[in-house]
Amino acid sequence: MLEVRKLRAGYMGNRVLDEVSFNLQEGEIVTLLGRNGAGKSTTLKCLMGFIEEKSGWIDFMGTQVANFLPEQIARLGMAYCPEERGIFSQLSVLENLTLPPLISQGGLTLDEVYQLFPNLYERRASQGTKLSGGEQQMLAIGRILRTGAKLLLLDEPSEGLAPVIVKLIGKTIHALKERGYTILLVEQNLRFACELADRHYVMETGRIVDELTCEEMIGGTSRVQAHLGI
Repeated sequence: MLEVRKLRAGYMGNRVLDEVSFNLQEGEIVTLLGRNGAGKSTTLKCLMGFIEEKSGWIDFMGTQVANFLPEQIARLGMAYCPEERGIFSQLSVLENLTLPPLISQGGLTLDEVYQLFPNLYERRASQGTKLSGGEQQMLAIGRILRTGAKLLLLDEPSEGLAPVIVKLIGKTIHALKERGYTILLVEQNLRFACELADRHYVMETGRIVDELTCEEMIGGTSRVQAHLGI
């Protein structure tokens, strides 16, 4: 579904990504792991077209999208859930959910989103930013599920959440895989990532330095610790 080759990117002349290459097969959950500043979030922003200062090859479902605008990439079926969640503060939960356009068939209905996240139904009339951190994360994920996108880019969905909410988000991501979604997940919570993903790429200073299966993650603790400094 996605192939990235020799992706370079930066900000104001400062290089952040240096020849990043990886791939995702349809229906996989794949994580990008690494310390803060490794380039994980920048990679997602490049894929979604938010960073203009880049070069390399980004093939999404047979289309080379490296020079596409974000709205063009979104119409092809890619959706991005940022770490800061991007909730519209003046809109209600319901308005936040219904704001994005439907780009293709197969997006979840409101009822299906509410089934995944019952809290959102209970808070549907509440202002988006008055929700708890966990509820805001549910809203941010639920919003992109309505668009019909099939490749989801999730940036640190477990960040700052209570363990019980992290567990709920994990169950939701697993349920999305069962529905046929492909997910690229940026994470620092190794346990959360290992329980969900099929494969893991490790990033250091703007490069992919390792690729591990779940079995290798479980059995190669020292290898992971060496990369992540834990």
